[in-house]
Amino acid sequence: MGSDQRDSGGTGRYATEQSSVDARVQEYYSGRTGWDEHARLTVGSAQGPVEHTRTQELIRQRLAPGARVLDVGGATGVHAAPLADDGYDVVLVDPVAAQVARAAAHGTFEARVGDARDLAGAGLGLGDDDFDAVLLLGPLYHLATRADRLLALREAVRVTRPGGTVVAAGITRLAALVGGGYATFGPPAWQAVLEHGQAPDDIVFPAAHFHDAAELAAEATEAGLSDVVVHGVEGPAGGALERVRLDAPEAPELIGAALTIARALSTTPGVTDMSQHVLAIGTVSA
Repeated sequence: MGSDQRDSGGTGRYATEQSSVDARVQEYYSGRTGWDEHARLTVGSAQGPVEHTRTQELIRQRLAPGARVLDVGGATGVHAAPLADDGYDVVLVDPVAAQVARAAAHGTFEARVGDARDLAGAGLGLGDDDFDAVLLLGPLYHLATRADRLLALREAVRVTRPGGTVVAAGITRLAALVGGGYATFGPPAWQAVLEHGQAPDDIVFPAAHFHDAAELAAEATEAGLSDVVVHGVEGPAGGALERVRLDAPEAPELIGAALTIARALSTTPGVTDMSQHVLAIGTVSA
């Protein structure tokens, strides 16, 4: 829906055409590449449970019992399912039909195909103030331009009732360089990542933008959220846990230690950006 024609300075090609990123998202998450997002968060490595547990904790801190929740970019329902199981009224939206089908198979929440940038269109018809909380746990790092990211955030604000909560995730620039295997590019591309969050378009993961905590907070605030707080999700130990198998004997102890650190340093300036993911949590103004 938009493009950003930044010059890469001769250091490589960057994911500036959103139509190209959208096509890569469909390819990557449909299963045709062999990637399984559900497995990543559940059985892939010791990092997955840390990310999943902390994300759920931070979301639930803001939800009243039985709250109506919209999970935008919700993939196979890895976050929607446990929320629905605990009595929350959940609707999931994702652009990839194959993921929506897997999500719908849970049978405990509604799952629809749709785009974070247009929650009123394409058969979704989501109205103003329909939800107590909206989760954007995937869309923002697949949107290349600030304009498109603000569009997704403003749509989330629009469908959330006054006083409700929006939770928006970003992948950090540090994670792009040293964590999790999102990218395997070399020094010529580092400057574009660190200075502008630009993602090379020749990596497997269909990233379009990498955030830092300050940028994510600024975008959330500009979109209309107040009292925005940005949390580091996994903490500084998360990246290392990508190298630890979930069935390794030491995994439970390491996961527990990583969670303790992540909770203690969640909003500590300078440490937040050491996480692989950051969450901006804000309130929709009355």
